[in-house]
Amino acid sequence: MKQIAGVDEVTDDDFEAEVVRAELPVLVQFTAEWCGPCRQLAPVLGEIAAERDGRLKIVQLDVDRNPKTTIEYGVLGTPTLMVFRDGEPVRSMVGARPKRRLLEGLADVL
Repeated sequence: MKQIAGVDEVTDDDFEAEVVRAELPVLVQFTAEWCGPCRQLAPVLGEIAAERDGRLKIVQLDVDRNPKTTIEYGVLGTPTLMVFRDGEPVRSMVGARPKRRLLEGLADVL
């Protein structure tokens, strides 16, 4: 998976520490190497990470390499975006969308 500035990769092993126990709200992109819409969404997430630095953490989880977390949160398609606050998922969206629509969809949970 191509790294995006400001967007870290998480795994089954560190999901609990990096997402569930995070102090900031965390936007998780459940993604896959073969997912075209995921690649389209990547630069958008990078922009949001830069703009919201210190207020929002953004991470990616590869669904193929991390089946435990993918199954635990019922992710059936990619890209799935899930916002976690205080260890709990508070919003889930499936599919890529333009930055403006993505921010509108997240406005009440960020």
